[in-house]
Amino acid sequence: MKALFAKLIISSMSLTAATASDLVKISSFEGLHSEHAEHVNQAISHIDARWRDSYTPMVIESLRFSRDVQNQRSLIALLHKRTQLSRNSDLSTYWHWVWSKQLEPHPKYSEFKTKLYKKVDSRFSEYFDNSPKSIIRLDEIRWGGVQRDGIPPLKNPRVLRAAQASFLSDKDVIFGVSLNGKARAYPKRILAWHEMVKDTLGGKSINGVYCTLCGSMIVYDTMHKEKHYELGTSGFLYRSNKLMYDHSTKSMWSTIEGKPVLGPLVNQGIQLKPLTVVTTTWGEWKKRHPSTTVLSLHTGHSRDYGEGVAYKRYFATDKLMFEIPKKLKDTRLKNKSSILALRLGAAPKDKVAFAPKFLKKNSLYNYQHKNTSLVILTDKSGASRVYDSTGHTFTKWDQNFTIQDRHGAKWKLTEQHLTNSAGKSLKRYPSHSAFWFGWHSAYPETILVQ
Repeated sequence: MKALFAKLIISSMSLTAATASDLVKISSFEGLHSEHAEHVNQAISHIDARWRDSYTPMVIESLRFSRDVQNQRSLIALLHKRTQLSRNSDLSTYWHWVWSKQLEPHPKYSEFKTKLYKKVDSRFSEYFDNSPKSIIRLDEIRWGGVQRDGIPPLKNPRVLRAAQASFLSDKDVIFGVSLNGKARAYPKRILAWHEMVKDTLGGKSINGVYCTLCGSMIVYDTMHKEKHYELGTSGFLYRSNKLMYDHSTKSMWSTIEGKPVLGPLVNQGIQLKPLTVVTTTWGEWKKRHPSTTVLSLHTGHSRDYGEGVAYKRYFATDKLMFEIPKKLKDTRLKNKSSILALRLGAAPKDKVAFAPKFLKKNSLYNYQHKNTSLVILTDKSGASRVYDSTGHTFTKWDQNFTIQDRHGAKWKLTEQHLTNSAGKSLKRYPSHSAFWFGWHSAYPETILVQ
């Protein structure tokens, strides 16, 4: 029996070795990047003769960077032959074909991405080199069209007093943060050009990440277990959601989850703590926080910071700039419907999204999820805040500063707490706005309240 078992092992090892030897070497895929038609055709012939569906992502990525029309036609012909899709298919159609399948990637796929993308920015090789650990599909990590920090983060930006911010109108959208008695407004019209602000507020180091494509502004505490993480913009996306990177290890981080998803820090138990933030209008924020500070237009960069200028065409339609897998699309709401997003636990079904029309109709809403009791308050500007009600049921609020429970006791609303005259305090719960497609693609099992 032992002898038979040994033979089976040897046979299996031989099969694995034979299978591996049939793989096309990454050097052949590099030939697809050549500007010379004969080199491209030789590479295509070699790849086609040993074809596996797992090669498709590398051909698509090569096609994106091909400048020669004839070479593009040759690559499209290969894709057409192997996928049976129309010759008129665009890159998104080919990506959907890839994502519809469970493909075993080429073992050197990360090396391919290293060699391809370092031509754009030599620093990109630091993400993919040496077969990094990953908890997301490599073929879903797509280049966003800029170099590392090509969308420049703002670090310790200049701020103004509210009275000095004459460039803002009361209807302008801002992201409001209040920490340890200090309030600050981050205008959307500024962050849309920078997507990240690294700041200190109320003595706390924070990282505000605004993903324009998925409509989310999330503020993270940069400290985790007494270690500070300096983050930047990687230049890549995952499911149309911005990927960050840390300066120390060059690991890629999920914006929506605040944790590493590719690189040395993966599976190290690192996840940044989200802090409270509210999407509201400048007029509403000023009314609540007369002593607030606000970002100055003097950012050190030359941009048109007019309201609604950045990404104007993108925000004007429901179309996506970077496609996501079709199985993750959900038509119960429009792609860019701005939901209120809540993470109430680690399980997939502990994520909740509230539709904007629902919150508008239910400006005070008591919500129960498992053992968590919450109250969601939406003011006249459409801004929503969530508080841990710990069993209290609330019945009235003036959409301003005062809320009343079912026993008639009145509570005062602040950015961090609900407090009553008896000195009891209920904590604010972290939440943020996001486009429906971005939230659902990250959490397909999310609960939708509408």
